[in-house]
Amino acid sequence: MSIASTPEPPYTAVVFTSLRTEGDQGYARMAERMDLLAQEQPGYLGIEAARDAGGLGITVSYWVDDAAAAAWKQVAEHLVAQERGRDVWYADYRVRVATVTRAYGPTRS
Repeated sequence: MSIASTPEPPYTAVVFTSLRTEGDQGYARMAERMDLLAQEQPGYLGIEAARDAGGLGITVSYWVDDAAAAAWKQVAEHLVAQERGRDVWYADYRVRVATVTRAYGPTRS
């Protein structure tokens, strides 16, 4: 995985912070499928994710605007993954949606 390449702001960031339950229970396969499916959605810009050994994870997906992010939340396959997450994979989670107004980093050539 690499740092997502995003356009000049503004754009939308969906921050998903989660605490996993023990065991995979189909999680890895579904996560891979959701990554691929998200890439097919209109307005998708990229994703960044990290998880520590204790099960705490943060995933940030980037979208051209709030409407594109909201549309992703309603994709049928993603709705199934959300339900499975609530029922099986996550002991706790939070979703935060933000508008990125500034972004910067080193310039690489």
